[in-house]
Amino acid sequence: MTVDPKEIRQVLSRIALPDGGDPVTKDMVRALSVDGGAVRFVLEAESAESASKLEDVRRQCEEAVAGMPGVQSASVVLTAHVPAAPQQKPRQEAPDLKIGRHPSPQEGGPQKVSGVDRIVAIASGKGGVGKSTVASNLAVALAKQGRRVGLLDADMYGPSIPRMMGVSKRPASPDGKMIVPLEAHGVTVMSIGLLVDPDQAVVWRGPMLMGALQQLLTQVQWGELDILIVDLPPGTGDVQLTLCQRTQLTGALVVSTPQDVALLDARKAIDMFGKLKAPVLGLIENMSAYICPNCGHEAHIFGHGGVRAEAERIGVPFLGELPLALDVRTAGDDGTPIAAGDGPEADAYAALARGLVQGGMA
Repeated sequence: MTVDPKEIRQVLSRIALPDGGDPVTKDMVRALSVDGGAVRFVLEAESAESASKLEDVRRQCEEAVAGMPGVQSASVVLTAHVPAAPQQKPRQEAPDLKIGRHPSPQEGGPQKVSGVDRIVAIASGKGGVGKSTVASNLAVALAKQGRRVGLLDADMYGPSIPRMMGVSKRPASPDGKMIVPLEAHGVTVMSIGLLVDPDQAVVWRGPMLMGALQQLLTQVQWGELDILIVDLPPGTGDVQLTLCQRTQLTGALVVSTPQDVALLDARKAIDMFGKLKAPVLGLIENMSAYICPNCGHEAHIFGHGGVRAEAERIGVPFLGELPLALDVRTAGDDGTPIAAGDGPEADAYAALARGLVQGGMA
């Protein structure tokens, strides 16, 4: 016997909250899943403080669902929009700042971000191609060439920019509305990873992702920027759709490794931007070649030239090849992008940045 999620919500709507209402009408029931006779969902409170008072409600929900016909087990997790605040909080961190609300209505089509001249998205069709590595190093390389650069980590489920840029401090919010971003290696940096517990998963549905991106674009004091680089999550989902529909996006750079499997997914990303009428400014081949540090032999571990050929086939610029190198990985893990220093790997990113500047894209 399959349990109907609608029936589960009807049962939950009969459970009273301490301040009135019920979990369903208060939109607290999230991530509801039914796997055979196993039911799981999240009760999401408005704040950590209110969540601390809802353990009895969580237990009632779990017991009520477990007693339904066809339910073999019920698991309910109680969570909140933001983690519990420390007892002695710096004054600049306003207690009512909340990231992850539903998006607010927007009229008049895509909007500019105040003070930002160009917005360029770094995208990929699949994970694991080094998109965030490219985004962080390109931002630093552009800053070294005198551009005023911002870097927004829009990968809500897997934010890695804070680690790669060497930042971990929680951004200040003096009024609980506007957020003061951090600075690193000449780049203005903002990430959802700076606002949530780095050890906890972000369990959000689409509307909350869309609302969080809207907040990070419009409630961050970006200042005057020549270019804002947005590190997108892999794939073609809610974040990409929100960025293209709500902001005046200059265009996207699509990152791929040379092998056919990666290019299959890169084509889907390119097709998505075409459907959303967002220009693809060019393709970048990452992990293009590996130079042995001992003998100097050049090896093409993931193939070579596939991205250049794809760019020629679809008629978009090929922006360059970036190496596969141990130093690039260790620099990112250490929080100092390789582009901040000198050497062949840094030169590759400097050349990419020069091409974008000369082409009027940055």
